[in-house]
Amino acid sequence: MSRQVIFNILRYNPQLPNVTPHLQRYLLEAADGMTLFIALNEIREHQDATLQFDFVCRAGICGSCAMLINGRPRLACRTLVADLPDENTLAPLPFFELIGDLSVNTGKWMRGMSERLSVWLHAQEMEVDTRRIEERMDAETAEAVYELDRCVECGCCVAACGTARMRPDFVGAVGLGKIARFRADPRDMREDADFYELIGDDTGVFGCMSLLACHDVCPKTLPLQTQIAFLRRKMAAQTIKSAGKKTSLR
Repeated sequence: MSRQVIFNILRYNPQLPNVTPHLQRYLLEAADGMTLFIALNEIREHQDATLQFDFVCRAGICGSCAMLINGRPRLACRTLVADLPDENTLAPLPFFELIGDLSVNTGKWMRGMSERLSVWLHAQEMEVDTRRIEERMDAETAEAVYELDRCVECGCCVAACGTARMRPDFVGAVGLGKIARFRADPRDMREDADFYELIGDDTGVFGCMSLLACHDVCPKTLPLQTQIAFLRRKMAAQTIKSAGKKTSLR
């Protein structure tokens, strides 16, 4: 027998300030193998063409379809309707700028964070020799570097972060993960002090309250808390090293 599933979706368009935020109820007949992404498309195609939500890849790669599903940040394209209860509540990710309904502007925040932390490979200024083959990276180093490249910038970790709710300038686990990624890359020429100047205060690694929410909700199961702990240890070592240099100069 077919299963009827109810979706209570938070509706609000900032471009229509006279319309107050409200939950709108939709009833859908669930099909075998249906994901929440497919369910939302069914609702928009057959019930309400005005419903706003984001999607691109449908394969958990782009991170566009992240939303609150029964209070938990998740990707709609990776959530099976069969795993959901008979009645569900959907809402946009908190923290990010609301575009409308379930659609938020994560890209604007991600770009600002990336520019602020300079999360790109920094090499020494030199003439590039195109004949030179890049040195082979050992497997252990490559795994440490490229593991964090699996981040799809969906915003789930930031939306679940208690510190981000209190500090809009907090770089979040996604920002700290990017710093850890380039800190582990032997091709990056930045000094330790340059890395830690970016994240060495309450807007960075010391603002994290270690509630583990980011680690729990990451759809790519990245070791976010492990990386934050790694950065803290490195910063502590850098602080001790700098203190030792100052003492020796006296």
